[in-house]
Amino acid sequence: MFSDQAFLRGITRFERSLAKVLSLLLTVVLVVAGLQLALALGVDLLDLRVDWSGEGLIRLLDQVLVLLIALEVLQNLTAYLRDNVVQIELVLATALTAVSRKLIVMPPGVQKNPSDLLGLGFAAVALAASYWLVRNAQVSRQTPRTAPTTAFPDPDPLPPPDGDGGV
Repeated sequence: MFSDQAFLRGITRFERSLAKVLSLLLTVVLVVAGLQLALALGVDLLDLRVDWSGEGLIRLLDQVLVLLIALEVLQNLTAYLRDNVVQIELVLATALTAVSRKLIVMPPGVQKNPSDLLGLGFAAVALAASYWLVRNAQVSRQTPRTAPTTAFPDPDPLPPPDGDGGV
C-alpha cells in the first residue's frame, strides 16, 4: 500500500502542519491575552482600592508568568519548525518557569500543606539541575573559538618572501 518512506513523509508533513496551526493559534491567544492584561492593568491602576502589595501584585505576576510560559511554548514550536527537533533546553526552561510560577503565586491556604510545597520545591531543583546539565553538555560540545575553521589548516599562512628583502 504505502512504502515506509512515503508514510514517514506523510507523518512529517502532518507534524509540521499541526505545529504551524498550533503556532498561529497560540499567537492569536497571546495577542488577546496581552491586550486583556494591559486593559485589566489599566483599570486596576485607576482603582485606588487595589492592594498592590498583596493579592493585586500576586494576581498580576500570575498573569505575566502565564504569558511568559505561553511565549516559551511558542518558542518551542517555532524551534521545532526551524530545526525539526525538540530542543530540550527550551522545554526545561519552560517547565522551570511553570513550576516557579506555581511557587511564586501559591495561594496562602496551600502553604498549610507542606507536601505540596516540598514537591514543587523538589521539582524546581530537579528542573534547574537538569537545565544546568544540558546547558553544560552543550557548551562542552562546542568547538573553541580559536580552532581553525577548516579541517585542513594552511601549513604556510605567510606569503613567500620576495627576493628584494621585503621592500
